Amino acid sequence: MAHSGFHSLREETAASLPVTGDLPDWLRGSLIRNGPGAFSFPDGSAVDHWFDGLAMLYRFTFDPGGRASGGGDAVHYRNRFLRTDAYEAARSGEFDGGFATGETTLRSRLAGFLTAPYDNANIVAERVGDRYVALTESPRGVGFDPNTLATTGPVDREGDAPSGQLSCAHFKRDPATGALVTLDTEFGRTSRYHVTAWTPSGDRRHVATVPTEKPAYIHSFALTPRYVVVTEFPLRLDPRRFLRPGRQAPFIEQFEWEPDRGTRIAVVDRTTGAVVAEPVTEPLFGFHHVNAFERAGGSEVVFDFETVPDATAIDSLYLETVRAGEMGAIAGRVDRFAVDLGGAVGTDRYGAAEATVSRERLSDEGTALPTASPARWCREHRYVYAMGMDAPVTEWARRVVKLDAETGATRTFGDGADYFGEPVFVPAPDGDGEDDGVVLTVALDVDADRSRLFVLDGETLAERARATLPHAAPFDFHGRYFPELRAAAAE
Repeated sequence: MAHSGFHSLREETAASLPVTGDLPDWLRGSLIRNGPGAFSFPDGSAVDHWFDGLAMLYRFTFDPGGRASGGGDAVHYRNRFLRTDAYEAARSGEFDGGFATGETTLRSRLAGFLTAPYDNANIVAERVGDRYVALTESPRGVGFDPNTLATTGPVDREGDAPSGQLSCAHFKRDPATGALVTLDTEFGRTSRYHVTAWTPSGDRRHVATVPTEKPAYIHSFALTPRYVVVTEFPLRLDPRRFLRPGRQAPFIEQFEWEPDRGTRIAVVDRTTGAVVAEPVTEPLFGFHHVNAFERAGGSEVVFDFETVPDATAIDSLYLETVRAGEMGAIAGRVDRFAVDLGGAVGTDRYGAAEATVSRERLSDEGTALPTASPARWCREHRYVYAMGMDAPVTEWARRVVKLDAETGATRTFGDGADYFGEPVFVPAPDGDGEDDGVVLTVALDVDADRSRLFVLDGETLAERARATLPHAAPFDFHGRYFPELRAAAAE
């Protein structure tokens, strides 16, 4: 049974946690995680789907040597709900649904698109310019104070660059330029995907626009130094459905699985905005791109992506299902896709027919929420870290797994707790190898009714340190490590 990770956490707290083991001396920043913190509300109502729980932020600030706490390694912990419109509506008994919860009316659909974008930003946290922002799949982020986690207000798409009604929750940062690239979907008579980028100073500019006959549900995309890769799955939507009068099923249920379309892979030049290739491969679905890079002088674009056969993965995450431990569709596999641009490079988009795409399975290990070292973003990577899932799946991840894309070998860690969350790799500042660093993961100990933060060795996955939280945190989504967010030194 996996229901223990899908409870509501009401408590907001701040505490300094003692550490068992030794933190690396260089690990001084903060991990900020985001995810659904509450699934039921004071009036007795509740959400139906894991994706719709109210956003809660968690901050773990590493303090090797206890400089801010008077000696001894420590982790300074804080958790806090985002005070959003969705949060206030839930508190007052007026929550009217989300991604997969609740029926909608024409009026509410138009309001959500035009005047009040959905703001339950429970997926990930990012730094946009000098602001820290919680993100979801609408074009409205929610700002927060990175020290106190207090909500500072909405962060909308600013400037003249086009936007849309749906956004990829996962932005992609180009480590060479500092640009933060985004993908929005604009529904209309002709629907479009808009690629935009924030500069390091926080200015937003238009990169490209890709037209589509019927927009797909897209949770993430891939980025290389030259290209943006839009993976258009056959989970598609006719936007005219939103304009029909009357009540309708939740947002995600408006999308239809159309496998005959296959999966279009649009490769977009970041400089010219041109679609230089758009080969179609077999129908597939997934949420998370791991990383992407170029080979052969830029004539080949390679990306690792966690795939599942079809969109039933979304249905498998309704709370009624996961609380019963029935999660057979959630296990993914990490595949490597290689797009040979052929003669399409340097031509207009009509040369794209020459492009081909190949697919290779990196491992048969079942995975969820895969990540790569941020030091390898937009460059060739060897290692992928993920939650390890049994296949067929009967419960939540019991381990963390490290995949070697070069050899297919795997390492695992599954000690000290029952269920493990997304692993985040933090590279050592002066490290020699790609896996020289640590892996951070939050896991749930069911019997103790507590969650634990584990610090694992990036090469071996051996435990280096752990800290136990004052409560059991619900299963969350994604984390980011911010090296600049440090503990204040003790006076």
